[in-house]
Amino acid sequence: AAATGGLGRLTGLATLIVGIGGWLPVVVLLAAGPWLLDRGASTGVLLGAVTYTLQGLLPALQTFADSVTGPGLWLMVTVRRVAETTRAPEPGPDAAPSGPSRPVLPLGLSLDGVGFAYSPWAEPVVQDLTLSVPAGEHLAVVGPSGIGKSTLAGLMTGLLRPGRGSVRLGGSELAGWEPAELARRRVLIPQEAYVFVGTVGENLRYLAPNARHDAVERAVDALGARDLVDALGGQDAPLDPGRLSSGERQLITLVRAYLSPACVVILDEATCHLDPAAEAVVERAFAARPGTLIVIAHRMSSALRSDRIVVMDGRNAQIGTHEELLAGSPLYQDLVGYWQGA
Repeated sequence: AAATGGLGRLTGLATLIVGIGGWLPVVVLLAAGPWLLDRGASTGVLLGAVTYTLQGLLPALQTFADSVTGPGLWLMVTVRRVAETTRAPEPGPDAAPSGPSRPVLPLGLSLDGVGFAYSPWAEPVVQDLTLSVPAGEHLAVVGPSGIGKSTLAGLMTGLLRPGRGSVRLGGSELAGWEPAELARRRVLIPQEAYVFVGTVGENLRYLAPNARHDAVERAVDALGARDLVDALGGQDAPLDPGRLSSGERQLITLVRAYLSPACVVILDEATCHLDPAAEAVVERAFAARPGTLIVIAHRMSSALRSDRIVVMDGRNAQIGTHEELLAGSPLYQDLVGYWQGA
């Protein structure tokens, strides 16, 4: 609620700036026009001043307002929710040191009539979406670029709160979970991987600090990261993030998520910098890992490996298997056709 109120105040302030800063000078110029003409100003000078205000100052202020109420809204909401929910998980009895084979508890995820927009005046990005993801299911989410797939990932993890409807994990609304406990139950790996200065092992064990050396080694092998870890010098070697490629950074964060005790893993185009063969190894490893896997797909091959698929097309979403969607979703047919022809 506080975040939504902040967004509303921010949008209102931006509108006020455009209204006062852009249109007030025009009103003043027009009101002062007779006085300026009496004192020798030409009609051309007066029209030029009005034109400059309309074509120069007003668009500049509008651009500023858009930059604040567009990306600024996403930044404001996301940073607030990240600060609340993404604390390093505390070790507990469920977070056994054996690593990925012991998620906290198998929990399902459900969305009931969920709608979301980035401000009260914006078009909804997600509208009236109802979806049930049983514990242990492998779900893929596909759709055109910019359609709201990452927004859906944010809603599923609690980083974003729906404007209406509810998102539940294990039958309890995400908003009711303690942030530290929620951080242990689910993990989101975004497209831009975060790797920090430290050792290789510290990066890999960030979400499972009690994981044993052999558990980390098994996770590295399962995700096809053996060559990378060996090239870096092993778990005890210092790690310089600046020397890693985008794909290498993604592999490290994927091993990190695999080792975590989270029972729900959401990969938001988290393999986009890997080649298709490496991506397949990673997704098969996560699918075999106990728990629920949700993949925001970068390639349609990810959808083919899933149990069910969500096709997002703006106002509507269709849910089904690959065969069901090929028969009933023109958008899914187009996406598959484009991928096969690429």
